[in-house]
Amino acid sequence: MDLKEQGQHGKYCHSCGKSISKQAEICPYCGVRVGAPPSSYFEEHRTWIIVLLLCLFVGPLGIHRFFVGKRGTGILMLLTLGGFGIWVIIDLILIVTGNFTDANGMIIY
Repeated sequence: MDLKEQGQHGKYCHSCGKSISKQAEICPYCGVRVGAPPSSYFEEHRTWIIVLLLCLFVGPLGIHRFFVGKRGTGILMLLTLGGFGIWVIIDLILIVTGNFTDANGMIIY
């Protein structure tokens, strides 16, 4: 990629991996919302950190699921105390490995 092309395409779609414009909020190739670029490391990773901390400290109550918009499974976790702890462990593994998604199917990072 030459410098002129690199200036036009400053980020990649997290869904299809194609290079897209820095200003693009929706990928023109696959139609997935990519959002505005984060302004700092903390802003980029705050959701991941908050979800991880919520799962660690109040995981059996399902608060981390409510935080990402998964109300139905949040209620189920609340009623079963995180599936008797098993569901919390699975969610922790998913969060740490970068495979935990929000209600829209977007990966939490």
